[in-house]
Amino acid sequence: MTNGNENGETRFSWFIPIDGDGARAGTLRAERPPDFDYLRQVVQTAEDLGFYSLLIPTRFANGLFAEDAPLAETWTTATALAAVTERIRFLIAVRPGFIALGLFAQMAAALHQISKGRIDINIVPGGIQNDFERVGEVSDHSTRYERAEEFIAACRKLWTEPGPVEFQGDHYKLKDAYCSPMPEGQPPRFYLGGASPSANALSGRQADVHLNWIEPLADSKARFDAVREEFKKAGRSPELGIRTHLVVRDREDDAWKAANELIDHADPAVKAQRRAAIVGTPMVGQQAQAQQAPNHIVAPHLWNGLSEVRVNCGTAIVGTPEQVTDVLLDYWKLGVDEFILSGFPHVEECQRVATDVLPLLRQKMAAG
Repeated sequence: MTNGNENGETRFSWFIPIDGDGARAGTLRAERPPDFDYLRQVVQTAEDLGFYSLLIPTRFANGLFAEDAPLAETWTTATALAAVTERIRFLIAVRPGFIALGLFAQMAAALHQISKGRIDINIVPGGIQNDFERVGEVSDHSTRYERAEEFIAACRKLWTEPGPVEFQGDHYKLKDAYCSPMPEGQPPRFYLGGASPSANALSGRQADVHLNWIEPLADSKARFDAVREEFKKAGRSPELGIRTHLVVRDREDDAWKAANELIDHADPAVKAQRRAAIVGTPMVGQQAQAQQAPNHIVAPHLWNGLSEVRVNCGTAIVGTPEQVTDVLLDYWKLGVDEFILSGFPHVEECQRVATDVLPLLRQKMAAG
């Protein structure tokens, strides 16, 4: 089976825990704070084990522990980590509107050069409820998507056309602008996530890769079918990615025990903070991640207990290596080109997934 990317190879990526890490989530403070030495250990583990890329999210407050807990700033951290690695890529989440467009294009081009072409950009038009307001940003859902589209188009122009560059949009305007040196080879690719009609339409027109958080298989299929339709309208071919946590143990009972222990020690104040970020949110994906289900089991081996304590992706695949592999295989058969995986703690679980899951999954994929 060949999916939508050029070489037909499925990519497996990992995650940089900028909120902190440990075997317990939702406590007031992380067992492992997100200092540079620890995040470097996560990143180098993933690089040593052959993962394709690392997603580094963007936040204005901690999204896994108490809101005032230490948080590693996205761009600074990614830049530092790129400088101490050699092969692995970085998928850097960026919110349009918070850095001047021309400056961002220059920053991204510089990091592209420093990293020898190892960065991609995850555009985040939506947001965690009340998060933008912390830093003085007030804008509605549709405005953020319109702004994101111009942001991508203008960056592509700056990265591919010799200056001076002109761009006239409603949100961004460039006059006699330059980005020098321009990125050599392939410029950073744009990943776009989301589940709303606006997100799908924007991906259809602008995304190099469309990302969704994991949901029950039928729901994920419907999401992908909808975004494929938008790509078709735009005369483009989609590449699809899925983001999920994994809880893997040799015995199924131990896997479920480990999943529940992740949130068993969560602080009530942290749970309240996460509920406040979801209630009334216009973000379709966040609503889906937090759906109510007995014991948080939304489908066989699919558990959304992390949504109690974590903003954004709150669902994990839980089971033995064989069970987890079979679930991932089902999503691959939907046409997924890239899996962005994570597990707590991120060093040990990166090793476990690379040893116990991915070889078996690749074997099953090769068998069709």
